[in-house]
Amino acid sequence: MKTVYIFPGQGAQYSGMGKNMYEQSEQARKMLEKANDILGFRITDVMFGGTDEELKQTKVTQPAIFLHSVVMATIMGDNFRPDMAAGHSLGEFSALVACKALSFEDGLTLVSKRATAMQKACEVEPSTMAAVLGLEDDRVAEICESVNGVVVAANYNCPGQLVISGAIAAVDEACEKLKAAGAKRALRLPVGGAFHSPLMEPARAGLEKAINETAFAEPVCPIYQNVTAQPVTDPALIKANLIAQLTAPVRWTQSVINMIADGATDFVEVGPGKVLQGLVKKTNDNVNVSSFIF
Repeated sequence: MKTVYIFPGQGAQYSGMGKNMYEQSEQARKMLEKANDILGFRITDVMFGGTDEELKQTKVTQPAIFLHSVVMATIMGDNFRPDMAAGHSLGEFSALVACKALSFEDGLTLVSKRATAMQKACEVEPSTMAAVLGLEDDRVAEICESVNGVVVAANYNCPGQLVISGAIAAVDEACEKLKAAGAKRALRLPVGGAFHSPLMEPARAGLEKAINETAFAEPVCPIYQNVTAQPVTDPALIKANLIAQLTAPVRWTQSVINMIADGATDFVEVGPGKVLQGLVKKTNDNVNVSSFIF
């Protein structure tokens, strides 16, 4: 029996996130106040009482989810004993900090730089993402390749559920072709840009220098990274995969399948929401899923 800790990505935020931890744990309070200092604004004010619109700001969303996850993993103390770990997109940074591959301060700084770089990339060309339900992975990728313009499979979330990403016109054309091919749904998502697509190249280039200049250590357990869906412990390879992650697809389905093949029996979601638990169960209903409740 092996336990996997999984860390959510963008979209899991909600108003009030982290407030209980801040009020009830001195350790959590110190970490969150340090985060306010590092970021240069009181992100805790937005986390605890911000509107949905305020929480959707890229400079807030990514650090907020990262902080919720990492603080929660920290205050779990000796109860946090991962045999493996993985994070969905942004959540990969949370997993790396929770598993000691990256310091809290460096992780938060990189997440903040990542958010800024992604926001700037979104402003270069109008772009978007769309959810696709009910088609096989290979068929979705094949149809995306048939479209003129940039559109790719970006998030392999669970069997029969993908997200495509690219230029607005190309995504719209792909959605029509996907529906014609039998997709149950192919619907644009309310996001600010084409994450995990070639259109994030400006962000990847901007983040590469920051990642390369940051000290990474060997994590306490293998991290199944998004780019390859394979277990990684070598700091140099972790860095290379993190740099590639912004323009490469999130292979979450493949990561879950590989972790189960390597003995994973229990998946514990650490952070806001329960989205990843649902994706794991849709991939394999025979494993246990839960979340750490504070």
